[in-house]
Formats: sequence, C-alpha cells, structure tokens
Amino acid sequence: MRELSLHVVGADHPNRGGGNRRFEILLCSPGEAVTLLPEPRNPVDPNAVMVVSVRGVQIGYLTADRAVWIGGMLRGGREVTAVFQQATPMGAAIRVAFDGAVPVLPRPVAEEDDMAPEWWPDDLPSEEWD
Repeated sequence: MRELSLHVVGADHPNRGGGNRRFEILLCSPGEAVTLLPEPRNPVDPNAVMVVSVRGVQIGYLTADRAVWIGGMLRGGREVTAVFQQATPMGAAIRVAFDGAVPVLPRPVAEEDDMAPEWWPDDLPSEEWD
C-alpha cells in the first residue's frame, strides 16, 4: 500500500490571519480531510508544505525533510490525499496516500510513556514510490 504517516510541526506558532493552531488541532477528528499546500514564497523554507484543516485553518507544516519530497510530488501534479490522524506533543500527525488511494488510519499501539506518540512515521519510501 502506498501510504504513510507524517508529522505536522509548528503548532505553537500563530497563524498570519489569526487563529490558534493547537486549538484547531483539538477540533480535528481522526480521518477528517486535510489539505497540503506547497508554500514556495515561505521566507524560511521555499519547500514548505502547509497543512490546512477541513475548516480552512492552518494546523502547521510538514517537517522539512518530508516537505521537499511531498512538495515535489504536489508541484509535479501527483495526487496526494491526506487525513488527520491524531494530535501529538509536537503538533499533529496526518496520514497520506498517493495516486488516488484513500489513506487508512493505522491501529494505535499503546506506549508506556504517556508523552510518546501512539504511532511512528513510516520510513522514507524506496524508489518504487517515485
């Protein structure tokens, strides 16, 4: 299956037009659609990919290492579908699928440390994903 979980970071930063990212994350439900938007004019990282809730509120960004890869796919016209997975200490997690597939949320795995996320992102994909 061509899907994986990704971290969403930057939840503690305010949105430009107002709005609290952490509060919006609390409003998100597992499986709810999120939108991935490349942000080439971002002054910090021209490869940035913004993550926006179904209500149109930004909840953060993909991590820099994944933004380059996912942003390249989006700019190249590849279909990337994303859903909210869960809130995390860093911000949130989303699940993405490629080429028309619908993301399926993984089963949570309980951790002994309450602050640890209940999932771990997938390894970087191999060449078969390109």
